[in-house]
Amino acid sequence: MESISIFDMLKIGVGPSSSHTLGPWRAAERWISELKSAQIFDEVMSVRVHVYGSLSLTGKGHATDYAIMLGLSGTDPVEIPIENIHSIVADIQETHLLSFGNSKQIPFDPKADILFHKKFLEFHANGLQFEATLKSGKIKKNTYYSIGGGFVVVKERKNAKRNIATFDSFPFPIQKGTELLAYCQKENKSISEIVLENELSLRSNADIDKQLKHVWETMLECMYIGCHTEGKLPGGLNVTRRAFEINKSLLGESKNYDSPEVWLTTIRNTEVKFRQILKWVSCFALAVNEVNASLGRVVTAPTNGSAGVIPAVLMYYLVIENHKASFEHIKKFLFVAGEIGSIFKKGATISAAMGGCQAEIGVSSAMAAGALTELLGGTPEQVLMAAEIAMEHHLGLTCDPIGGLVQIPCIERNSMGAIKAINAAELALGSDPKDAKVPLDKVVETMWATAKDMSSKYKETSEGGLAIGINMSDC
Repeated sequence: MESISIFDMLKIGVGPSSSHTLGPWRAAERWISELKSAQIFDEVMSVRVHVYGSLSLTGKGHATDYAIMLGLSGTDPVEIPIENIHSIVADIQETHLLSFGNSKQIPFDPKADILFHKKFLEFHANGLQFEATLKSGKIKKNTYYSIGGGFVVVKERKNAKRNIATFDSFPFPIQKGTELLAYCQKENKSISEIVLENELSLRSNADIDKQLKHVWETMLECMYIGCHTEGKLPGGLNVTRRAFEINKSLLGESKNYDSPEVWLTTIRNTEVKFRQILKWVSCFALAVNEVNASLGRVVTAPTNGSAGVIPAVLMYYLVIENHKASFEHIKKFLFVAGEIGSIFKKGATISAAMGGCQAEIGVSSAMAAGALTELLGGTPEQVLMAAEIAMEHHLGLTCDPIGGLVQIPCIERNSMGAIKAINAAELALGSDPKDAKVPLDKVVETMWATAKDMSSKYKETSEGGLAIGINMSDC
């Protein structure tokens, strides 16, 4: 039984898509590393990249070409200054030169050397192949698959089509919800405590706290930026940023604060009425995904397209439920959310290209619902019940982005997913899990079956649903 760390489920990266941006970026980095390991990197004279399937059909709207160029340039999505992205890409487009691996210049014309093919590779909907022409004239090829959430695999990896990752085993190996509950009952521990024990087998408590603080600070900064940036989103749809105006109307002012932390403290000290609760949750979710749609830095949770749900629900807890909440509460929330996400990844998929939007917004809503339930005092059984309820009401949700962009309907769906997560938590807290008719493992199984039955038109191809019949020139 293989295991997935919560830090694999909650990755820091650049928008707009974990599978279409972060994945290809990481694939390019990995390819360069493999060329160096094979001691042929210095022999590379030119490179070409072939992009297939969903990765191709919505690739330009998801900045897949940008990600490939940035990855081939040796930049890292966690560290790169966001303001440098456009200048690096523009320089490659203008000069037709690539700082390959950040150490050597080779000729590279993005229009001729990044080729988009509508063909789907058999192994996975998101395939891309890198080609290097060596000094000897030989061509070295490597094919990778971006399977969602920034995970990248090669065809040879066992079970990769079902998205199972990564290293050997935890002290409490978990594949299904029933196994997680069994550990909780046997050890008399909460879900977050079981997850902590697993993570401690990989890294120290201090390192766990450091990484989780980085994750949370990235989420908070992302919401802050989204709530203090006005204007239109890029891409041609002319979508107006809404988080700015909502934040302004709720706080009654439009000033910038000294830091995201000061902004958060201001919100927590503001009296919030019932209707404003819904507005704040929506504001937080919209803010994240407006930043994501602008090639900003976000946390995949479990994907970029669904990155707004978990921070919005966590902010709901901090702003509405517990003004005295500390980092320990944030830590528990992220532990539980990450574990629930990994159960869906192992048993189904978190890739919209494989399962539609139920695999992104549905999974993120389930993750947030379960995490909120533990913080509100729910039992492990109620936590999994909340996750099941949230996913149950996202089953069959299609992925049909207009123009191949993560804007319509993607941004609003994060708001809806967050609200559903909060409602699912309340329903679970008010219920006896013994009366539940559908266990979490059954809804995971059903979600995967639904994904396999779903037409490819509704799996991030922009060939069906809302994505067709919309005149881009009218937007």
